[in-house]
Amino acid sequence: MEFLNVVVAALGAFAFGAVWYMTMAKPWMAAADIAMDANGKPQGGGSMMPFVVGILAMLIVAGMMRHMFQMAGISGLGMGVTAGLGIGAFFITPWMAMNYAFATRKPALTVIDGVNSVVGCGIMGFILALF
Repeated sequence: MEFLNVVVAALGAFAFGAVWYMTMAKPWMAAADIAMDANGKPQGGGSMMPFVVGILAMLIVAGMMRHMFQMAGISGLGMGVTAGLGIGAFFITPWMAMNYAFATRKPALTVIDGVNSVVGCGIMGFILALF
């Protein structure tokens, strides 16, 4: 049952990310300095590899979150959501911000991606706490 819980949590966060980035596509591409072709599509796009890496990353994060929750005795929706939001806000987003700062990326990229990591981890925490 734990494996299914991890998969569902990963899919929940991935689904949020899909909706988030569809909504934020133009601002994200501007913040990431992605060149567009004449049709307004990203140049050189079309590879499925980012999606493969994305779902694998979600599975890894959800699996480790489940392990951490079990080891820390985190149970119940309130604790699960709070812990998930905290992981996104205080582990993932600051590390990403540091990487973007050293890469001299626009701060807007950190904000857009940070929302995804905080809300995505909150969703994972919610789903993990359901089982």
